[in-house]
Amino acid sequence: MRAIQITEFGGPEVLVPADLPDPTAGAGQVLVEVSRAGINYADTHNAENSYLAPASLPLIPGNEVVGRTPDGRRLVSMVDAGGYAERVAAPEHMAFEVPDDVDDLTALGLVVQGTTAWLLLRTAAHLEAGESVVVHAAAGGVGTLAVQLAKAMGAGRVIAAASTQDKRDLALSLGADAAIDPGADDLTAAIREANGGKRVDVVLEMTGGTVTDRSIAALAPLGRLAFFGMASRRPPKPVNLPALLSHSTTISGLWLPHAFTKPGLMQHAMRELFAAVQQGSLKVIGGGEYALADARQAHEDLRARKTVGKLLLDPTR
Repeated sequence: MRAIQITEFGGPEVLVPADLPDPTAGAGQVLVEVSRAGINYADTHNAENSYLAPASLPLIPGNEVVGRTPDGRRLVSMVDAGGYAERVAAPEHMAFEVPDDVDDLTALGLVVQGTTAWLLLRTAAHLEAGESVVVHAAAGGVGTLAVQLAKAMGAGRVIAAASTQDKRDLALSLGADAAIDPGADDLTAAIREANGGKRVDVVLEMTGGTVTDRSIAALAPLGRLAFFGMASRRPPKPVNLPALLSHSTTISGLWLPHAFTKPGLMQHAMRELFAAVQQGSLKVIGGGEYALADARQAHEDLRARKTVGKLLLDPTR
């Protein structure tokens, strides 16, 4: 089969097309003929071995696929690795049947980014109706869905943070009430201004560095920041626990694989997300499709912040 193989860790240049043996499905796995694979920002961390889960070489990157099984079932699935390929052995417990009226783009947009956005709002931030929410990277795969879901869950005000005017306009078109530039000289002040001069209740944050620091400073009493990534590759300041008392601040983290350890949680999320799509209240924003041989370009575009929405990889070309 054709695949992308990494034989040394590094930047996008280590993503190299290769012809490799077909995988075989072991116990608890199902073979999937991949129609599309999802491309995530986490994949760029895997390529350089800077992700939460250590990688080993050689590596076929990619953690989500949609396709058909030998018996004709259409599944979308998370995989531990191997998604950038024509075929992959997927864990049965991480696979979900795709309704006939849900396309590949939407299925892939929901299984990682959609469930992440849902879990951030439901289980990490515990969003309540009427509360204000800041969504960082609001034009990205998780961000575009988090903006829509926050509104659907009753958020009083959704503030989108995105790096260009086009990205901010996209977030506004999806229902955000205000949009700000995260590169503002005083991000804390910009967040509060966008919220009518008041501190905010919830922040969904995946940038790291000073963006995290200034977002924490913008939280209202009993406010929550849910941290789910570090795209800048710069850590925030260490949290001073006694300082959290001054505003009764909660800081939580979310790594999606842990959701599979709670029986039924991911199934619940996927049911709600599929239903929202079918009812027309949620849509996945496509950010472009790359040929398998162009995986390197996809990673370069991601790291340069040139992309919006959900990126796909087509293993057939």
